[in-house]
Amino acid sequence: MTELDTPTSLLTSGSRAGALEFPAGFGWGAATASYQIEGAAAEDGRTPSIWDTYARVPGAIVGGDTGDVACDHYHRYRDDVALLKDLGMDSYRFSVAWPRVRPDGGAVNQAGLDFYRRLVDELLGAGILAKAPTCSQIGSPPAWAVSLDKGWARSTATSGAL
Repeated sequence: MTELDTPTSLLTSGSRAGALEFPAGFGWGAATASYQIEGAAAEDGRTPSIWDTYARVPGAIVGGDTGDVACDHYHRYRDDVALLKDLGMDSYRFSVAWPRVRPDGGAVNQAGLDFYRRLVDELLGAGILAKAPTCSQIGSPPAWAVSLDKGWARSTATSGAL
């Protein structure tokens, strides 16, 4: 890819031999998972997730890597959105870290919600559609572990979360 190439220009240009063509209005997007990109694992009220806890089990993760810093998206989201725009992305699907918005399954953490609000504002300002964020169980606080009386089966786990 050259500096000016985007996925759309590379695949729809009739001047390239064997180029694929996509219908008008085809959208390019990207997706991330909060644990793998955000970092800031202990900042602004975020508590450990099931994945944070698992990553600390000796031998569970090759090299003992954790998501404590990850890609540092929590601090670099503006640069990340600029990269998405430069790549020609039309949409971005991201996941929400439950421990950032409802630490330990308790009250809503305003600082966590504010991060996602800033991210969505940045995406929209760049002309990128913020796809409905996903919330995964593996990113939940350990107290929400699935059982008969906890986790997703517990109706209070998600009520009023976002």
